Amino acid sequence: MRFRPVVALLAVVSLAACGGQRQPAGSADGGGRLTIATGNTTGVYYQLGGAYASVISQKMSGYRATASETGASVQNIQGLVSGNYDVAFSLGDSAADAVNGVNSFKSKQDVVALTRLYNNYTQVAVRTSAGINSIADLKGKRVSTGSPNSGTEVIARRLLQAAGLDPAKDVTAQRLGLPESVDAMKSGSVDALVWSGGLPTGGITDLVTSMGNGVKLLPLTDLLPKMQEKYGEVYSAAPIPAATYKQPADVATIVVPNVLLVRKDMKDDLAEQLTKTLYDNLDALVTVNAAAKGITLDNADKTEPVPLHPGAKKAIDGLR
Repeated sequence: MRFRPVVALLAVVSLAACGGQRQPAGSADGGGRLTIATGNTTGVYYQLGGAYASVISQKMSGYRATASETGASVQNIQGLVSGNYDVAFSLGDSAADAVNGVNSFKSKQDVVALTRLYNNYTQVAVRTSAGINSIADLKGKRVSTGSPNSGTEVIARRLLQAAGLDPAKDVTAQRLGLPESVDAMKSGSVDALVWSGGLPTGGITDLVTSMGNGVKLLPLTDLLPKMQEKYGEVYSAAPIPAATYKQPADVATIVVPNVLLVRKDMKDDLAEQLTKTLYDNLDALVTVNAAAKGITLDNADKTEPVPLHPGAKKAIDGLR
């Protein structure tokens, strides 16, 4: 979590993003249709969600899974709770807000985790000519803060606040998805973009390849103490290796884990099969994006404060 033909897999991803009315899933024996909430089309969630949908459809008898493009974390959780999705990718901080009923969520949400995934890296790209060397320097600038109701938007606002800026007043915020943010950077209509995603993210690769020395990534760990003081240890530090985007040096940034969520009322046997299918077919996900190398059984049950589904726990314990 062996699968080889990338072309075939991408074809499945494309089909997965479009298919018709979803029927509620039953037990692992009963089969049914499963819809996976992912993220922007040039982000890692979408790539890995499509790969996961493919292996579910191939390996879980009676099931057909599809991956849906979304605005990501907050929207995914809202759609999961309302029954529009069966499985959802989410940032750990947004998931923590959901189970605690704070910030973007007015009440506690009945969501649980199948597993912890890989870490998301906060990636702030700025136009070199804009004179931006820190988050504080974004004051008065045009900044893409991510899709509405996305985990990226949550982190973007928290970074700005940690730097002493008011997200509503001190920057000209544009709530763009990653593809639109990259296009806006290339055209010069924004000075900076914030993105939270795995490494590498295709959209950021496109940006740095196209703009070369015209764009750079900001170091962010100076803001980590304030982020941890307010939001806890869900945030930590890690470098973006220079080789990831062919930068001159590693970039110190803030990371947050991803989790795979389902509703609390999902049947135990289905949650168990979904979790086991993920880990039995990790190679399929790694083939699509190397970020999946960060999905490990050692960390699988480290989803706090989001509870682990009992069926998922059974699967993880059995695989160890």
